[in-house]
Amino acid sequence: MTRNPTAVVWRKSSFSGGTGGNCLEVAVGTPGAVPVRDSKDPHGPALVFGPDAWSAFVAKVRAGGLHAQA
Repeated sequence: MTRNPTAVVWRKSSFSGGTGGNCLEVAVGTPGAVPVRDSKDPHGPALVFGPDAWSAFVAKVRAGGLHAQA
């Protein structure tokens, strides 16, 4: 992965309404790493997950296994 997360291509979820809500962006084209950032703060920090950890997280979300906290 590049050392500069702003130099990668970021993708926002198609489920994002575009109204500036709580959205994550995921960088694409970064072999061996999955950078994730808050779409409201594109110059802020990015978390970097391994591909297996990210896949497990996405599977859990899709299965309805995670619930938002108020």
